Order: sequence, then structure tokens, then C-alpha cells
Amino acid sequence: MYLLKDKILKEGRVSGKDILKVDNFLNHQLDVEFLNDIGKEFYKRLRDNKINKILTIEASGIAIASITAQYFKVPVVFAKKTQSKNLDKETYESLVYSFTKDKTYKIRISKKYVNSNDRVMIVTVK
Repeated sequence: MYLLKDKILKEGRVSGKDILKVDNFLNHQLDVEFLNDIGKEFYKRLRDNKINKILTIEASGIAIASITAQYFKVPVVFAKKTQSKNLDKETYESLVYSFTKDKTYKIRISKKYVNSNDRVMIVTVK
């Protein structure tokens, strides 16, 4: 994805030793036209994989996942970072480390939204 590489080289900034700031087009402000191009490229490369769900975490990945889902015509499922009263009792859970917050989260996905028959594309933004 040369489009993404070029955008990062042109507009990204490094903070410390392990943070790439892309807040001007993804984390704080969205460049929707650019994200649309990313979604099209994912679809072009993965359309033959019979993807029926796109999975991401409750964070910056939602924007890319949502736009990409329009091309695949599938739902987006996102892992929640906090326990809430409206989250189902039966969940898949995992731990994930956030470099930007220097914190480990227990993420949860309701089992009713992902099952063994699904072909899932995972969108992560690190």
C-alpha cells in the first residue's frame, strides 16, 4: 500500500521511540477521502476471500473498518475495551497492550457477533 506509506512519510510524525502520530488523518482528524482509498485497496486485494465480518478494536481502527466494510457489504464488529452493562455475558476476551496509553486492556467481543463459520478481516492500527 504505497498510498499509506506515502501519507505516513509526508504527514506522520514520530513521538518518542515507539509512537507514530497520524492524528492529522486518522486518530484525531479523519481524511475520509484517503480512508476511502484505503478501503477500496483492501477490497481489491481481499475480495476473493469471502470475508463476511470486519473486526477491529474500540479505537482508531473503527474508521478504516467502517469504510472498508462498505466495499465488502459486511458488518463491522469491534472489541470493547471496557466492561459495560449492555455488553452480553458470553464474550470472547483477550488482553491487548496500548502503546499510546502504556496500558493493557481486556477487550471483549460478544459471542453472538462472531462464530466459527465467519471469515473475518481484522483491522488493527498500531
